[in-house]
Amino acid sequence: MDQEPARKIRGEHVINLRLSYEFKERIRRLADRYDRTTSDMMRTLLKIGIPVMEGISEAEEEMVKEYVALIRRFRKMKNIKEL
Repeated sequence: MDQEPARKIRGEHVINLRLSYEFKERIRRLADRYDRTTSDMMRTLLKIGIPVMEGISEAEEEMVKEYVALIRRFRKMKNIKEL
């Protein structure tokens, strides 16, 4: 399967976010503290945050799967005891 290279459309790489004033101020102070732009700080936060969020989501999925399996086992044990 030959994949076409992704066409870059002007503005397609832009994301607009609505933040609380407090959160925006925290980011601005952090950027000022380390002499970076707010945009650089947001990019860095996203680069760090995405892998963390992926890990949390994967762990959550695994916990749900294990919880469902555990409930099914208990249900089977309950049915066996009733026989």
